[in-house]
Amino acid sequence: MEHLKYPERYWQHMLAFPFIVSIIVPLVLFDLCVELYHHICFPLYGIPLVPRQEYIKIDRIKLSYLTWLQKIFCAYCGYANGLMHYAFTIAGETEKYWCGIKHKKSGGFKEPPHHKEFLEYGDEVTFRERYGRPAENEGRAKDRTTS
Repeated sequence: MEHLKYPERYWQHMLAFPFIVSIIVPLVLFDLCVELYHHICFPLYGIPLVPRQEYIKIDRIKLSYLTWLQKIFCAYCGYANGLMHYAFTIAGETEKYWCGIKHKKSGGFKEPPHHKEFLEYGDEVTFRERYGRPAENEGRAKDRTTS
């Protein structure tokens, strides 16, 4: 509620309002796409589903000391930020499954927490120990699908 400290910014806040609210449509569409992917692909991959209720929480609307408008904004932020965290977790689980290799170290890149368990970039020895030769694995998969 930092905005409450700046009543002199009222018109700046009002100017930003349509941009904040207009994001709800893309968020809902994104949510739908993430849920479809999550509930179709994760069972196919054998990855456990990510529990949505652990990421999206809309509980501040119960606070009696907030105005109705503040409650709406709090619900919106709870949904939007929770959805992003939820989608980030689903994307991270997908990345673990399909590509558990860290990115090349470079200045300024903020490595996601789920990369901790990934193989180091360029560590071919550990890659081959853990997964075998990529060409052999792809060949076996191709043989299975064509037989």
